Amino acid sequence: MSLDPTAAQIAAVRGFNRYYTQRMGVLQERLLDSPHSPTEVRLLYELAHRPGVSAFELATDLGLDRGYLSRMLKRFESRGLIARTKSTTDGRRHHLRLTPAGRRTFALLDRRSAGQVATLLGALDPDRREGVLAAMRTIHDSLEGIASASAEVVLRGHRPGDIGWVVQRHGELYGREYGWDERFETLVADIAVRFVRKLDPRRERCWIAERGGERLGCVFLVAENRAEARLRMLLVEPHARGLGLGRRLVGECVRFARAAGYRRIVLWTQSNLHAARHLYAEAGFRKTAETPHDDFGEGLIAETWTLDLATP
Repeated sequence: MSLDPTAAQIAAVRGFNRYYTQRMGVLQERLLDSPHSPTEVRLLYELAHRPGVSAFELATDLGLDRGYLSRMLKRFESRGLIARTKSTTDGRRHHLRLTPAGRRTFALLDRRSAGQVATLLGALDPDRREGVLAAMRTIHDSLEGIASASAEVVLRGHRPGDIGWVVQRHGELYGREYGWDERFETLVADIAVRFVRKLDPRRERCWIAERGGERLGCVFLVAENRAEARLRMLLVEPHARGLGLGRRLVGECVRFARAAGYRRIVLWTQSNLHAARHLYAEAGFRKTAETPHDDFGEGLIAETWTLDLATP
């Protein structure tokens, strides 16, 4: 049976798209009785929910032409809606945030949008309303699966919400896969809090692996002292294993550590984490110590591994 869509199926999707965009007012030059275009309203939404995002990230994530995006941001800036601060790690980039006036503008648009949807759904009886919502979920989940499978995995710095995800996923995954108890999640939380509170962006970094907006993994590099860095909290989601993602994350740590002037990297792992230990050995790390313990499970053996950066 052919997997190609029929002409009738294509026409049905195009017809629904025309109907929905007209019904939601997306074809209007100005959206929600505001002076802003639909694209500008979407941009304000991103800025409200991703404080500190860069123009590069916005252009990439929204699929916008960089020149077009730059003109919109300049208009926002001239109206006092956004502020820029130079990145401490890359002088070519700026972090963008809504000003108080920008937050008020977005809040008004957000209320109007919610009211528009409430009116639309309010005209339906409960059964039809749930049917519409279920259909939307089906469309989203089906198309998101295609996008996630084909999108490129990117490594980016941490944003608000990422640190909580790191702690949660460590607790869930290691609890399920190795039986480690809540003391391990507490350990990860302590490490994460110290990282945020004492972060030196010139010598420390967090990388979040992401594909199609979904977090797939993470790793941290933190300073032990001027000569030594520590690799911490390497994690790859089960469904993303086999993509070489763990190797990429470890490689980013090593490259960053060399550029920051460290002489060596150390890490702490467990003897039963065979996949991670293989990655460390492949990157040139060598086991230098081991200690039995029961800190978050029975019969564990902690290992220290070291990579000498004096040689390439």
